[in-house]
Amino acid sequence: MKIRYMLLHAYGMGGTIRTVINQAGAMTEAGHDVEIVSVVRRRDRPRFPLDPRVRLTALVDQREGAPPDSTIRRIRRLLRGRIVPRGEFAGGYFTEGVERAVIDYVSSLDDGILVTTRPALNLISARRTPASVVRVAQEHMNLATHPEPVRRQIARHYGKLDAVVVLTATDRRDYQELLPGTPVVRIPNAINTLDQPLSTHDNRRVVAAGRLVAQKGFDMLIPAFAQAVRDRPGWRLDIYGTGQKRNTLRELIDEHGMADVIALPGRSSKLGEELADASLYALSSRFEGLPMVMIEAMSHALPVVAFDCPTGPADVLTHEVDGLLVPPGDVEAFAAAMGRLMDDRALRTRMGAAALKTVREYAPDRVMPMWENLFAELLEGHPEG
Repeated sequence: MKIRYMLLHAYGMGGTIRTVINQAGAMTEAGHDVEIVSVVRRRDRPRFPLDPRVRLTALVDQREGAPPDSTIRRIRRLLRGRIVPRGEFAGGYFTEGVERAVIDYVSSLDDGILVTTRPALNLISARRTPASVVRVAQEHMNLATHPEPVRRQIARHYGKLDAVVVLTATDRRDYQELLPGTPVVRIPNAINTLDQPLSTHDNRRVVAAGRLVAQKGFDMLIPAFAQAVRDRPGWRLDIYGTGQKRNTLRELIDEHGMADVIALPGRSSKLGEELADASLYALSSRFEGLPMVMIEAMSHALPVVAFDCPTGPADVLTHEVDGLLVPPGDVEAFAAAMGRLMDDRALRTRMGAAALKTVREYAPDRVMPMWENLFAELLEGHPEG
C-alpha cells in the first residue's frame, strides 16, 4: 500500500507527532510504501527518531534563512476565502500561503491513502483531495473540545471522507452521532514499545509531562502537590515540558513555597528513564484526546492519578485498579489521591503491575493490524482500489 501521513509540523514535539512517526515506521516495517508530509518545517531535523525508510518532505520551509516564497503575493490574490475555520487550535499556522500549499498538494494526488491528522488538514482533504485517493482523517482530540465553528465545519464536510479514525470509544459515539452514515472507527494510538525499564516504586518522586499550556492543568497540579507534600517530606514533583505558561507556573511554585521540591526541568530526551525513576504519574489535564505520555508511564509500571477529564483517562484507567480517577478540577481530591499513593508503597506496586497489563492493549502488535485492516477494507471498496 502507498500511505501518506500529513502532519502540521513533523519536526516538532508533541504526542500526535510522536505517534504518527511511530505508526509510519511500523507500516514501513510491514512492507508498505510510506511518506510523511510536513506542512511546515521550522527545524533542520525531526525531534523524534524516524525510520530511514520513511520519506519525509515539507511543503513550506519556515526555517530561518529559507528563501522567501516569491509567489506569496500572487497566492494572496488568487485565494478566495479560507478553509481552515476560526478557532482551530493551530489556526495561526495557516496563513494564506500555507493553506494554499496544502490545497495544491492534496489536489495533485491521484492514488494511495492520505491520512490527515488534525481538523484543519482533515477539512482541506475532505474538500480538495480527489476521490481517487482514500481519504482518512485522524482525530487526536475529543470532539467536544473543538470550538463551535470547527464542529460546524466538521459536521458539514467530514462526510466526504472515506473514514474518520478516533482514539476512544467515547469519541466514536460522539462522532457517529454528528456524522450519521460516515464510517467512524476507534483505533487507539500505539506506544513505541513495551520493553521498558520498570519503576521500583521506592523513589519519592512524582512525574508529569506535557506542553506547559492551560490544557494540561499544571496550575492545578502544583497546589495539589503542595497540599499533598505538606505532611510527606522527601517527595518531589518534576513537570517535564516547555510552553507559554512556564513563567506563570514558576511564579505559582514560588507562591506555594515549593521551589525546593517542584521543578520544571524543560524537555527531556530521556523521559523514559525519568518515568522509571519515579513512583507515580500525575495527569492533571482539563481535557485530552488519548494521553499517550500517561500510557507510556504505565508501561514503566507507574500507577496514575488523573482528573477524570474528557476524554482519555477513563477510557484507559480503571479506578482503584491501575490508577485513581478524581473529579475534574477538584484540587483537594487530586491531592488526597496522590497522598494515598505516596503513603502506600504496596498500593503503588499493585497498581503499577495492573498498569503493565492494561498497557498491552496499546502495543504495536495490537494496534497496527487495526490500521492495516482498515486500509485494506477501504482500498477494496474504493472505486480506484
